[in-house]
Amino acid sequence: MILNDLFATIKARKTANINESWTMKLLSEGPEKCAEKFGEEAIEAIIEAVKGDKKALTLEAADVLYHLLVMLAAADVELNDVMLELERRQTTSGIAEKAART
Repeated sequence: MILNDLFATIKARKTANINESWTMKLLSEGPEKCAEKFGEEAIEAIIEAVKGDKKALTLEAADVLYHLLVMLAAADVELNDVMLELERRQTTSGIAEKAART
């Protein structure tokens, strides 16, 4: 799966040369900066969604997914753990799942 491959590449970049890897540059700035960058990309995706520009939204969505994975790697959260949580939620309606959180 492409997200697994991308996440593996991102994790491998943790040992890359900071002058040769954008991912390593992001990771070296810490989880807070990675979260900030993810937020910026999410806002850009929202703007394109509101504008109705499908091509631009597609590009921004790819950025959002990449930066989400970078943020997870920076926080030492495994993608597989996120996928397992999504799998767990498949058997519960969104309304019931949200109600169980409170």
